[in-house]
Amino acid sequence: MPSDTSDTLQAEKDYLKTSRAALAQMREKTGALEIHSADRVNQEFLQAAIFRRMKELEDDPDVPLFFGRLDYLEPTDETFHIGRRHVNDALGEPLVVDWRADISVPFYRASKTEPMGVGVRRRFGFTHGEMTAFEDEDLTASGEDDQHSDILDAEIERPRSGPMRDIVATIQPEQDVIVRAGVEDTICVQGAPGTGKTAVGLHRAAYLLYAYRDQLSRAGVLVVGPNASFLRYIGDVLPALGEIEAKQTTVEEMVARVKVAGPGPALVDVLKGDARMAEVLHRAVWSHVKLPEESLVVPRGAHRWRVAAYQAEELVTELRSRGIRYGAGRAMLPQRLAHAVLLRMEAAGDSPDDRVQDSVARSRPVKQYADALWPAVDPAKLLFRLFTDPDLLARHADGILTAEEQALLIWDKVPRSAGAAKWSVADATLIDEIADLVDRTPSLGHVVLDEAQDLSAMQLRAVGRRCSTGSMTVLGDIAQGTTPWATPSWDEALKHLGKTSAHTEELTAGFRVPGQVIEYAARLLPSIAPHLKPPTAVRRARGELTITRVPDSLAAAVTTVREVSERLGSIGLIVPDALVPAARKALQGIPFSVLGDEDDVEAHLDVVPASLAKGLEFDHVVLVEPAGIVAGEADERTGLRRLYVCLTRAVTSLVVLHSEDLPAVLSQP
Repeated sequence: MPSDTSDTLQAEKDYLKTSRAALAQMREKTGALEIHSADRVNQEFLQAAIFRRMKELEDDPDVPLFFGRLDYLEPTDETFHIGRRHVNDALGEPLVVDWRADISVPFYRASKTEPMGVGVRRRFGFTHGEMTAFEDEDLTASGEDDQHSDILDAEIERPRSGPMRDIVATIQPEQDVIVRAGVEDTICVQGAPGTGKTAVGLHRAAYLLYAYRDQLSRAGVLVVGPNASFLRYIGDVLPALGEIEAKQTTVEEMVARVKVAGPGPALVDVLKGDARMAEVLHRAVWSHVKLPEESLVVPRGAHRWRVAAYQAEELVTELRSRGIRYGAGRAMLPQRLAHAVLLRMEAAGDSPDDRVQDSVARSRPVKQYADALWPAVDPAKLLFRLFTDPDLLARHADGILTAEEQALLIWDKVPRSAGAAKWSVADATLIDEIADLVDRTPSLGHVVLDEAQDLSAMQLRAVGRRCSTGSMTVLGDIAQGTTPWATPSWDEALKHLGKTSAHTEELTAGFRVPGQVIEYAARLLPSIAPHLKPPTAVRRARGELTITRVPDSLAAAVTTVREVSERLGSIGLIVPDALVPAARKALQGIPFSVLGDEDDVEAHLDVVPASLAKGLEFDHVVLVEPAGIVAGEADERTGLRRLYVCLTRAVTSLVVLHSEDLPAVLSQP
């Protein structure tokens, strides 16, 4: 290495050391703050704020504090180191600039044709947090082609183990445009495997929390993933970027107003997820409102004040016409009736005030009268009645569901009560819909919804109402829709989310999946999503693909896993769900975990049931029995989509082992 290069590298190492010391000093100063408040609530609030700030300033020595540098041209001639968070010295001067700051944009988007005021872009190479190399890209040099970055390639292909990590050092220009979209924009990302759509969504959440912190700290940010294992897998990304405000959940957890026993029969769950159910439930809820047949009489002192039935009917009709929630109308009706009583009092020469109206509204006659007209609705009990009373269901589903569909919804065995019922996820989603009809679901500021293509219309409605006044980042791949109720198009999904004005971006450039692997998996696209553009791999490394017929696929998998274990990086052994017990037994003597266990993202080797592979990636994948994965689904199209997901989890190598015949579409070049 030339001496000037060595000197530059040493200078950057020294700068990194200085920056880490400054970050430690920032954290020390924050920890030394003393809170004195006579108000206990204020005291606890300020202490929590300091705790959050301390978490944000934590330094992981294995994670580079900065990964790039920008040397701006005249007139500024300024230099900025770009990193995961802002770091300043004792005088407040910036040592590291947050990647989300406007000044950092050229690091991701500048090119020789559009340098954006930058003369040189520098990238740094790291190994276990230790700076080992740097690359300079002269954006003023002649020529249209941008310089290829070996450091960028190495970072993308760096072996991984454990949870997902951030991609802040490797964000591509088309990804950066999505990440920095405004908080008012709902973005739908159709992303082929390996395009980094999940990471893009998480980085957008981090960007929005930075750029609109006051707004989103109050309103809240929520990340919705397909399952708990997936959330554990992505759980470290936002904290690594200094963001601990965002909450994470699954749709199942989000709608769990009742205890969920598990999925129901596929055919029934498809129907329960149909958007038509929303109108059935709407009718069922509002059918509880009755028109009065008798007058309201309120004894007060020596007088008996009367509100005629026709006047009470006008009050009920007026409330219904306002388009308010059922619960809001129920809460307002006693006050409306009490006000009518006050008008009678005033007409008789009394001078009642607001306190009298409140007293009348709380009186037994008014409360009983209002309850009879506008009774309380318990969401779970209402759904229980619908699914156990064919006549009641027929009355509310008339003209919406066929007789055959209504029969599917009626339970064969009636539980003792709603509390004793074995609710499915689809049932819980319907109960959540009823609850929103009764009382409005609070809206968050932003929701990131991953694997959105797998949600039913009713599940999409459940997510959408949680950001009815906020925005969304919707992530997914129509080709990876693996549920019987998967959405047919993004237009349809966005309609149910209530975000029809959303902008859709399509990512097809695969930075994660090797070329050989993605081309092999793409053979399935004409059968599972013929309207989508085939993904393309942009990595120079073509990766490794081996397809072998063997007498015993699990035995061959164990041998292959032993061989691959000698290489760096994580290993995923993907098997049909039915083969998971056999895989556990076959791997005895080899350390592993099974996806779905609590420690499933910490092991070097994961046994991955095909149904849980979505959204994950491994350096090396050993896939067993493709035909078994297809056969494990309700229909061939869904099975092929599941297989497409499983084939595209590899970052470096994919080994396919089979004793059964491969699906015909894979046998064709």
